Amino acid sequence: MRALALISGLAAASTAIPASAQEGLPIIGVPKDGGMGFQPAATELARDLQWLDGMILVIITGIVIFVTALLVWVMLRYNRRVNPNPSSFTHNSPLEVAWTVVPILVLVFIGSFSLPVLFKQQEIPEGDITIKVTGYQWFWGYEYVDPGVDEVEPSVISFDSFMLQRDQLEEYGYSQSEYLLATDTAVVVPVGKTVVMQVTAADVIHSWTIPAFGVKQDAVPGRLAELWFNAEKEGVYFGQCSELCGKDHAYMPITVKVVSEEAYEDWLQGAVAEYAGTPAAYDVAAAE
Repeated sequence: MRALALISGLAAASTAIPASAQEGLPIIGVPKDGGMGFQPAATELARDLQWLDGMILVIITGIVIFVTALLVWVMLRYNRRVNPNPSSFTHNSPLEVAWTVVPILVLVFIGSFSLPVLFKQQEIPEGDITIKVTGYQWFWGYEYVDPGVDEVEPSVISFDSFMLQRDQLEEYGYSQSEYLLATDTAVVVPVGKTVVMQVTAADVIHSWTIPAFGVKQDAVPGRLAELWFNAEKEGVYFGQCSELCGKDHAYMPITVKVVSEEAYEDWLQGAVAEYAGTPAAYDVAAAE
């Protein structure tokens, strides 16, 4: 019965009408073949993380160069040929104090920058829009708890999001390079608004993440965690489940479309009609 319900849910999702908010949007948050570094930052959180990564990279590069140079100097200066009679002292107090205090100072310096970034991520602000996301094996379910528009009834805006197959990509406006990234139904949010995602799971641990937003949160069954972002650029952004969750873990991507406020309100009106009723995920659960 569960398998039959799941097949029915997949079929229903695959025939869903592509959201009109996708039209004309640039694809920004996407991995590049052979690329190095981060995707373009689309939120303040992502910019903070990328700056922090760069700053720490400078520090650890300096440490590596210093330690490597010190090792080379010791090998050349104190090898058996150059120094046949080694010293017999047992310790050097100033040196021991230095190699204890200096790493502490380095860690305190790094912490003074990293902790504010961590607190900014974990202190959830009041959201303009609240969306609940539930991870399933192996797709995502979304419910707009508070869509941010008074005229829209939030309880009817719920849908499931499945990965598009290769032969479906062009129908939904994607290219073959977006295979394993694009979904039939995307999360649509307005640009410049604070979005709070309530993250949970129905079966095993999943993880909801959008690299360009600088957000990642494990979805744990029985728990409701939160993350937030405020996207600054209109476009299409991709993510993928980032917690090993079973045999089809690689096939549950995430698509978020950031649109203008006007396009978002238009999408909401259409979403009420398109996604009214019980989403496929609940049919699957009921079949158990």
